[in-house]
Order: sequence, then C-alpha cells, then structure tokens
Amino acid sequence: MKKVFMIHGFKGEPNGGWRPWLMGELAQNEIWACALPMPTPEFPVKDEWVKKISEEVKSPNEEIFLVGHSLGVPAILRYLETLPKGSKIGGSIFVSGPVFKKLEGGNEYIKIFLNEPFDFEHIKSVCKNFTVIHGDDDPNVPISDAKYLAENLSRNLILVPNGKHLNGLAGIYKLPQALDSLLKMINT
Repeated sequence: MKKVFMIHGFKGEPNGGWRPWLMGELAQNEIWACALPMPTPEFPVKDEWVKKISEEVKSPNEEIFLVGHSLGVPAILRYLETLPKGSKIGGSIFVSGPVFKKLEGGNEYIKIFLNEPFDFEHIKSVCKNFTVIHGDDDPNVPISDAKYLAENLSRNLILVPNGKHLNGLAGIYKLPQALDSLLKMINT
C-alpha cells in the first residue's frame, strides 16, 4: 500500500497550510496520507524528529513517500541518512527547505539540523525520486538553498511564482506542484 508521510516545519503543525488539501487530494486518489505531529515544534530537536519519522515509517520500502516543508526537509534528509544501505524509499518532495545555516537571525534549533553537510550520495542510494519546490521570493529560505538541494539530488527545481515560504502565512493552502510530483512518483 502506498503511504505518504508529511513533516511540517519549525513552529509548524500537521494541519497547517496546504497539508490538509494534499491529504484530501491523495485520499481521492486512494492513497493513504498522514501529516505527522513533530515533537516540540517550537524547540525542535534533530534526533527526536528523525526518531519520530522512523517510528511512523516503520519499515522503509518503495511504497513510502515523504513530503517535508521547511525544517521538515532537513529532518527527512537526516532520516534518509540513517537508513541502511539497500533500503529504498519511493520518493521525497522537499518544499521550502533550508540546507545552510544562514537563516532568519541564526535560530540555534534550526542550525542543529544543518550543522553537518548532508551525505547526498547515501541519500540518493536509499530514495528513488526527488522533487524540490520553492517559492521564487521566499523570505525565510534563500533560493540558493533550493538550487543547491536540486543540484545535489540531480533533480529539477520547481519554482512557484510569488509563493513566498509556501505556507499558510503566505496564503498557500493548495500546492498542486506537490500533488503532481507525488502522483508521478507513485505511478512510475
């Protein structure tokens, strides 16, 4: 059974922004989806977030798909780094995700997720497909982070015009780019 797990960002919540819409669209396509409530979103701890993803996914396989927003992106990347060689996740969608420490006043909680380079070779070996989606005018995460992520995953970058941080505060309650990308991954 195909399963989609969504991971919100810093100070986020499972049912914020476009996640309820995406869950509804996936349900119409008979795809199981769940937006995870990440522990202490106001004071995130990297190991706790990775553990939460691991506990919910249970057995990684090609029927599992991950969707992260903002801090949910490096959380997924760190989770993928923990998977043993030979594991294979079906795909990951990365929305407005930071990869460098130069963020909004230097929040220490966020920096912990970003304090070491990502092992992109291992990440690509345990996840089949990737899509990177980013607002072309994101005030929180520079577009250079999205370009770097797309380049290192050998994938194209989808830019959303006037999307800002692609969250509810930016008025984004639907994200068809994520749905389209997921359906392509799931149906290949």
